[in-house]
Amino acid sequence: MEQGEVTPTYHNQGNAMPEDEMTMAELLEQSADIQPVEKGTFINGTIVSIGDNEILVNVGSKYEGIIKAKDLDRIDPAYLETLKVGDQIRVYVLQISDEEGYVVLSLNKALIEQDWEEAEKLFESGELLRRKVVSTNKGGLIVNFGSVRGFVPGSQLDNTSLTSADRANQWANMIGRELDLKIIEVEKRRNRLILSERAAVEELRRKQKEAMLTELTEGEVRHGRVTSLADFGAFVDLGGVEGLIHISELSWAQVSHPREVLKVGDEIDVYILNIDYKLKRIGLSLKRLQPEPWSTVLDNYQPGQIVEAVITRLTNFGAFARIDNTIEGLIHISELSYKQINHPREVVKEGEQVQVRIISIEPERRRMGLSLKQVSEPEEVWEEDEASAETEVEAEAETAVEAETPAETEAAVTETELQEA
Repeated sequence: MEQGEVTPTYHNQGNAMPEDEMTMAELLEQSADIQPVEKGTFINGTIVSIGDNEILVNVGSKYEGIIKAKDLDRIDPAYLETLKVGDQIRVYVLQISDEEGYVVLSLNKALIEQDWEEAEKLFESGELLRRKVVSTNKGGLIVNFGSVRGFVPGSQLDNTSLTSADRANQWANMIGRELDLKIIEVEKRRNRLILSERAAVEELRRKQKEAMLTELTEGEVRHGRVTSLADFGAFVDLGGVEGLIHISELSWAQVSHPREVLKVGDEIDVYILNIDYKLKRIGLSLKRLQPEPWSTVLDNYQPGQIVEAVITRLTNFGAFARIDNTIEGLIHISELSYKQINHPREVVKEGEQVQVRIISIEPERRRMGLSLKQVSEPEEVWEEDEASAETEVEAEAETAVEAETPAETEAAVTETELQEA
């Protein structure tokens, strides 16, 4: 027999046959069941009895081990209640033989070892887990991983978990809350098990985003919540995946900053403009759910009408002016003043608010002719000159307007802006 192994000890084996009366086949069967029992090793056994203060375990063919009350007190009572006679369990050998001849075993150490092995597997696979916060310390939160205590540093908590500037009180309020976690460090020798909620949440969001992307369709309308604003647009959460409304898609009117239209927390419907499955980006639009101004222009304006406008841009042949911050029209240089001028800057400047008279409307070409000089004319005088003035202006500006008229919408989202998002 090798040093450190234990000789079979008989307990509660009253029906056992003396060895000299056992057949050769029985002896061979018995020897096959015998496993080395050495101090400091983990072995498997079968529960043969469960008492109030001890559990007896068969760890070999003809001898038993004992798990004493001191060891059982360290184990979760809920787990102990699941044990029953006949169960196969893993135990740790503490002592070869006590005063009664039992092999002294530890179930607690075996469970701890099993938990460390499970932690290693989860760490290597990157699989997520969910655990309840049981306590806190000055650095973060404590969770139980079976019999092992895991630590979630404050720096590894998801920002949405923290709602108070007073971290100590905030962490105390988190006791009892279940968190999605990912193991980021395992070092059994130092009893070190570190978990991260932030990494788990990022992983869940990534998976949710991938699943959500497959459900979205360009052209459909979705409900969402504004999560943040940037100079170039607004981000909207569609229920697990974020999309961007570029500033040019916020309104048919000119918008200098998204805050003029939206604020964080707004619940809105958005139009799915485009989906980039490779880059996992979603382009949204708010203005596509509103009537296009040129489609209803004749319902709101008519030739001869005097309206307020803002000068938006000057060119050699005239000045562009925006009406009601939606429709942009052209004041030809000949309609700026009765005096001879060389450039529109002699009469108006960009950003200036003026009154203009509408002299022509072409919805199908998205064009509106405006006049600054005719604002002061009586209505009947303007009506007499309307036909000749309109013909003259259009003939002179036709070529220039084709080249200079602003596009229906502003430039699409640039690649740089998308990368910023």
